[in-house]
Amino acid sequence: MAREMKGHCLCGAVTVTVRGPVSGVWACHCSMCRRWGGAVTMGMDTAPEHVSFEGPVARYRSSSFAERTWCERCGTHLWFRDDGKDYELSPGIFDDARDVPLIREVYIDRAFACVPFAGDHERVTRADYESDKPYLEGL
Repeated sequence: MAREMKGHCLCGAVTVTVRGPVSGVWACHCSMCRRWGGAVTMGMDTAPEHVSFEGPVARYRSSSFAERTWCERCGTHLWFRDDGKDYELSPGIFDDARDVPLIREVYIDRAFACVPFAGDHERVTRADYESDKPYLEGL
């Protein structure tokens, strides 16, 4: 989905602009994402060259291979990013993301009962997701 989207955090101190394609929305139910998002974390991927941002972004190295970011002022989650990979942007910061479909759930067997997602999208278990990613074991 090629598009331009402008988003911002809750207080407006951080703005994020995407000029290019984004993936559909994914949802992750691993233990880190449950803690980060309250029950689930959602994102949509885009290449680094399509993203620009301004404002007070705080960063946390949440694993040996990735960081999570948020607005320093209001705490709004902005993105998750594996080292050298695409941005995994929080869809909630973009008003124009309402029509971006859910395409994938991972760690579906670890999802809380209160967050079932309806629809026809890919659902991946922990074992299947970690089968080719041994560095993730135990999330």
